[in-house]
Amino acid sequence: MAFQSIWYYTNLPDKIVDIIEEDLAENFDPQLQDSQVGGGDYGTVDKDKRNARNAWVPTTHWVAGFVWHYVQRANRENFLYDLTNIDGESLQYTVYGEGEYYGWHNDAGLQSYYKPMSTGNRGHGEMIASDFINENCEKVRKLSFSLLLSDPDTYEGGNLQFIDEAGKSYFAPRQRGAIILFDSRTQHRVQKVTKGIRKSIVGWTVGPRFR
Repeated sequence: MAFQSIWYYTNLPDKIVDIIEEDLAENFDPQLQDSQVGGGDYGTVDKDKRNARNAWVPTTHWVAGFVWHYVQRANRENFLYDLTNIDGESLQYTVYGEGEYYGWHNDAGLQSYYKPMSTGNRGHGEMIASDFINENCEKVRKLSFSLLLSDPDTYEGGNLQFIDEAGKSYFAPRQRGAIILFDSRTQHRVQKVTKGIRKSIVGWTVGPRFR
């Protein structure tokens, strides 16, 4: 299976990217913290593997809905995966300064989710909160995505690089407004930024296990 395939949409107008960047800078720059490796309760700061800062943008924010449109489009046109939602119900607003990077890794992983399941009505069609239980269901990360917010002329380095099963490497577009989507099992990294600041939005979609 050629799961290293990449899809990207690169025609977002600068005015739209301006609005996104200004919104995130105003509302989420104050929340930036050292980025972690690993997820959930097991995440740790390890600057030998990942040296950057990030803040979490909830999927209730309008930017998430905007990006989700292109994720669905890419999936229809290229992947045809069974997707249910964005992992963690949030996007990651990432900022790489000079000397910062993210080493080789992939985003694949099994996630446990809890969804409410009805246990039935209590007569006369009435239902109360205690009539629901949480059912544990497993999902895997399937598509990862990155929206580039910085003008490539304002920073050096910071390339998003991929490597295929044969060991051949290739790079994603650098232009501002590029939305890059790829199978979450693909090995990739963000090369060290040698000058300036690189900003992006990244996230992961999940769905039932591959069959």
